[in-house]
Amino acid sequence: QVESLSPHPGWVELDPEVLWSQFLAVIKEAVQAAGLHMRQIAGLGISTQRGTFITWHRRTGKPFHNFISWQDLRSTELVNSWNKSLLLKVIHVIFTVLHFLTGNDRYLAPSFLTFSTQQTSMKLSWVFKNIHEAEEAAKQNNCCFGTIDTWLLYRLTKGSVHATDYSNASSTGIFEPFTKCWNPTLCSLLSIPMSVFPSVKDTSFNFGAADSEIFGVPIPIMAMVTDQQSAMFGECCFHPGDVKVTMGTGGFWNVNTGEHLFASRKSLYPLIGWKIGEEVVYLTEGSMSDIGTAIKWAQDINLFTNVDETAKMAQSVVDSQGVCFVPGFQVPVDDQYLCSSFMGLKPSTTKNHLVRAILESIAFRNKLLYDSIVKKVHIPLQTIRADGGVSNNSFVMQMTSDLINKKIEKPANADMSSLGAAFLAGLASGFWTDKEQLKKLRRIETVFEPQKDSEEYRPAVDTWLQAMKHSLHW
Repeated sequence: QVESLSPHPGWVELDPEVLWSQFLAVIKEAVQAAGLHMRQIAGLGISTQRGTFITWHRRTGKPFHNFISWQDLRSTELVNSWNKSLLLKVIHVIFTVLHFLTGNDRYLAPSFLTFSTQQTSMKLSWVFKNIHEAEEAAKQNNCCFGTIDTWLLYRLTKGSVHATDYSNASSTGIFEPFTKCWNPTLCSLLSIPMSVFPSVKDTSFNFGAADSEIFGVPIPIMAMVTDQQSAMFGECCFHPGDVKVTMGTGGFWNVNTGEHLFASRKSLYPLIGWKIGEEVVYLTEGSMSDIGTAIKWAQDINLFTNVDETAKMAQSVVDSQGVCFVPGFQVPVDDQYLCSSFMGLKPSTTKNHLVRAILESIAFRNKLLYDSIVKKVHIPLQTIRADGGVSNNSFVMQMTSDLINKKIEKPANADMSSLGAAFLAGLASGFWTDKEQLKKLRRIETVFEPQKDSEEYRPAVDTWLQAMKHSLHW
């Protein structure tokens, strides 16, 4: 875990040298803990956080700035300016007409396009408007852009490889999943030079070898993948309709849509899950924030001492006594002014009620996302598998199962991102020959099955939805 930096209000950065040194340390520690030697490693798989990026000089390798995190808000003014612009309104009209005339889903997302501070595109545009060295280097074809995976690969290969994979590229919002290439129209609008982008390779692929000076031997880099897509692969969600639910710092629902790419529909957006040879698997994703963050905050203010206590605390009361927790961001409502709050506090409210209200809000938002997916993704949902730290909370898991009236499998290992990267690297190196072998390695710890009728939660859900409405536009 690399500590974030905040040199200015709203800025969130990571030091590239600290990230690099910690990356190397984690690999060396893992190899040592396994009782292995570096020369025994057949291949390296890299799974990284999405949306965090850096630019650097192609020839010298020197970064023009620290990593800019997906949480960074420096592009706020740019975002607001674009969202109010006449040009964006014209774009909406043009693509609405194109979608109406052609019925092509490719034109649906631009018809209601709005920019946000979380998008890589806006922050990258900010870089070229505000960092003169990056702008000048780009003019001379000497500027490289990369998410964390791309930059690590560049460092591992001593600058000889500038590449990423389809999962990382599609997660930037600058890569067009329909055409599978960097979006020249968007880059032209935002004044982003096309020359800065890495080449895009298969997810399970030999990207080159780490220089022998780094680990003592050249180790092939056999997979690169983002954390959510990697978790999907680690859960063996290989078939259309398979669902992966990650509940960590944020929450992510991913549905395997197979060969079919569903157009972005406000609360849901399309991604490339992975590409292996001729196989391209698409996902539809819905996300929510403030899951692990809210639980960590509650611990910091001493609502509980150990996160393992929270399920028992919530179960110790019959309900939240009308107390609702409204997190800072809701799906499907996108309101940047929404304020985190507790509502319905009474003199009789205890810590247990507050904790239950926080955990209920996670389950309620899981229900909202699930309903949105069922409504908009026209593929029958099959298995639902959960991972991430919050999936260890039996209260959240059971209530979610009750609300959606579906079984939810929880694996023995909740950290699926690293396992997915290992699976993908193993396939590329020949350690495994097909995905059927990977399925046999799955270990299920618990299966949560519906125990209550979802209608029993209706009063609590309605109260929470009412609290959410009252918090809008704070």
